Amino acid sequence: MELANMISVPMALNAVVRLKVADAIWQGGSNNPLSAAEILSAAGVGPGGDAENLQRILRLLTSFGVFEEHLDADATERRYSLTEVGKSLATDESGLSYGAYVLQHHQDALMRAWTLVHEAVLDPSSEPFVKANGEGAYSYYGKKPEMNDLMLKAMSGVSVPFMKAFLNGYDGFQGVGTLVDVGGSAGDCLRMIMSKNQSIKKGVNFDLPEVVEKAPKIPGIEHVGGDVLKSVPPGDAIFMKWILVSWTDDECKQILKNCFDALPPGGKLILCDPLLPDRTNDNRSSRAILEADVYIMTMYRTKGSIGQKRSAGSWPCCRFS
Repeated sequence: MELANMISVPMALNAVVRLKVADAIWQGGSNNPLSAAEILSAAGVGPGGDAENLQRILRLLTSFGVFEEHLDADATERRYSLTEVGKSLATDESGLSYGAYVLQHHQDALMRAWTLVHEAVLDPSSEPFVKANGEGAYSYYGKKPEMNDLMLKAMSGVSVPFMKAFLNGYDGFQGVGTLVDVGGSAGDCLRMIMSKNQSIKKGVNFDLPEVVEKAPKIPGIEHVGGDVLKSVPPGDAIFMKWILVSWTDDECKQILKNCFDALPPGGKLILCDPLLPDRTNDNRSSRAILEADVYIMTMYRTKGSIGQKRSAGSWPCCRFS
């Protein structure tokens, strides 16, 4: 029964992001517990807002660790503060949060595709997103500026905290003069890498033309639009994060060949992709990767190794080609 009702959780999460609940509670770092009525007031919701319905949503998400509930002595009033998970939904000083990622994953076009997941089983050549929307996700996004803008914000919101952790444990950029980020979106990853590695004098942010035309100007970084299946800009090293998961094995081989052609002798390819667990289990990290794998199957490609996250054992087909 819980699994059958599970849709209430992401929809409730989507609702609190739209209502800016996390920002209302966080208030620049105070995180003071607020009642549902106080949250509505702080979020700027008009007098027609229903505090009781908001509280029902907050209680559900409290049970999933997004909020912490505070009861008064006689248990008549409930107040809510943010947990560590909830804090990720609050807008930081750079204007980023995981909230945009939540909204991006629940747009109408994507929700329509989710109703057709079974089509990936019945017809392995079909793509649920295409069947629901008439064209592939990349071309669809390219024609919808508001979706493209939200995607850029969503990727920045998840990439920045990831890169902070990544750069604290990886020092392989030392000695690189020109770094190319393939699929670099708005250039956040490249900016963070360059700020921590002073040897990098030039960064090249390479992505689709409709993506880089929206990217902000960043000192030392050139935004270049193009097609990764045709060519990659040259550099001393190439960085790719969460890119190959959306391509077939044959396409990955072509992308890797293009990277090889763009690198000088002794150049370096730095590949950062999630790995599926060899053994399926129910821990949180495995579940997150497996959820993302089905998301990719639904939104991009469906068949076998087409557009899937890969396990460590499945990479040699690309690595040794």
